[in-house]
Amino acid sequence: MLAALTGCDRTPTASGPPWASGPQAASREAPGAAPAGMVWIPAGEFAMGGPARDMAALERATLAPTDPVCTGLISGFPDAQPAHRVAVDGFWMDVTEVTNEQFKRFAEATHYITVAERKPTPEQIPGAPLELLVPGSVVFTPPNTAVALDDAAQWWSYVPGADWRHPNGPSGTLLGQEHLPVVHVAFEDAEAYCKWAGKRLPTEAEWEWAARGGLDGKLYPWGDDPKPGGQTRANTFQGRFPQGDTGEDGFRGVAPVARYPANGYGLHDMAGNVWEWCADWYRPDYYARLAAEGTVARNPKGPSDSVDPEEPGIPKRVHRGGSFLCSDQYCSRYRVGTRGKGAIDTGSVHVGFRAVKDGK
Repeated sequence: MLAALTGCDRTPTASGPPWASGPQAASREAPGAAPAGMVWIPAGEFAMGGPARDMAALERATLAPTDPVCTGLISGFPDAQPAHRVAVDGFWMDVTEVTNEQFKRFAEATHYITVAERKPTPEQIPGAPLELLVPGSVVFTPPNTAVALDDAAQWWSYVPGADWRHPNGPSGTLLGQEHLPVVHVAFEDAEAYCKWAGKRLPTEAEWEWAARGGLDGKLYPWGDDPKPGGQTRANTFQGRFPQGDTGEDGFRGVAPVARYPANGYGLHDMAGNVWEWCADWYRPDYYARLAAEGTVARNPKGPSDSVDPEEPGIPKRVHRGGSFLCSDQYCSRYRVGTRGKGAIDTGSVHVGFRAVKDGK
């Protein structure tokens, strides 16, 4: 729940977006016809991870590297290092994040109740008065003035009644938001949808390989330039975080899927918009373990358990892709090789998912 938000965690239908406009370079290698709303991601080998190759550019930015808002970036994302060689088999992947419309079909067909719609237990929110143990989820609540960035509780609130049907609280609805990515989904909610759809969550290696779109070693799914041709390519946070998103990229908050160009494999929103659950347990030392083996890791599925030194005892799975709250001042983990993490029993207003399917 709220206590489990650390670092960046503090952080297809015919009527939907025009997916066909994205590049489909990988489709020639597909083993058959593409399932609806999915594209083929070919097998391949790549350097996985996010070395701090852009730190020099950060140091030349307007904000001095000693500014407190930059301290999270200067470290160079240590849990995404060292880069190591990985090979993955081909698979199908959803072109977009799962939308509210898609998740609604699942929930209505199965009568599924998400974690956020269930009454939490005292173990999930230690110390909370029993009368406050009501269904709800974590919502971004920007402060009115500048705040120090070492306490995420200043911009996150546990809101009773917030869930996937009511993203910002009980008074909201999904009317007109059918093509926004579903949010407030905990790990088990995403898994339940995938099982119903005959799919699964991607491994972290599959996710990064797909996000790179055939561009090995680049900072973003589209290359190294954050704004090629002066055009924004992802829904992130502009302005002074956390109080002032200017919406320079076209959106303040979550955006409908597929509003930005697809990457080389035809996938939209592999950077920004909402974080996406991966199947792997989170450990900050996992990449070092793989690199130490000195071989190409084939289809790695992550460690056997979860350890996060920042919050011992809270099991977490990997998040990938960043969200509309990622900012160069605070998170910046929309860079393709970087990682996020989330407590498995916790959803929030900026966490969703997309699914994959084995190629057979």
